[in-house]
Amino acid sequence: MRLVEGVLRSRLALETPLMKNATDLYWLAYLLTGREEISIDIVADTAASDPEEKPFFAGWMEAWARRIVIAKALAAIREELTESRRRMEHARADRSPLPRNWSLSPNASKAQIEKALLAIDVFPRAAVVLSVFERVHLPDAATLLDADANLVSKAQAIGLRQFAANLAGRDERPAAGFFPSPALA
Repeated sequence: MRLVEGVLRSRLALETPLMKNATDLYWLAYLLTGREEISIDIVADTAASDPEEKPFFAGWMEAWARRIVIAKALAAIREELTESRRRMEHARADRSPLPRNWSLSPNASKAQIEKALLAIDVFPRAAVVLSVFERVHLPDAATLLDADANLVSKAQAIGLRQFAANLAGRDERPAAGFFPSPALA
């Protein structure tokens, strides 16, 4: 991560208000795309649209930047999302609900979370990142993912199960008809 911080510092002006949040924005883009260079480019492009000259909007900059990063990251992997969405359409989701008290352990490191998420195919991973980590509502996530809300809901369920299994270190096979991320296969 230090290498990424160095690259971001060299590409962004140090006085940019986004610089202090650049690594978080990078991580968001990386979790969505799974690609380092694209994620760095996305953060650099987002920082270039800094409205510093309008102080009224400065307070909203971080939230707005996160939305720009999400849109650019999803656009960068649109073909992969489409292919993954097609696989998801044929997958069967486990109908048993996750425990109501399911939560992310405070002992889980950022590296463990990243590894567990990147092991999930891109469409369910994006559904989980958007809904769980970014708290995007289902209809908005469906719009961003260019998919039906029912399919996104199914992807969230499958992705959360895989995420929980990955974090627990279980070698759990995905639901019937669902395939691991091609990048990791």
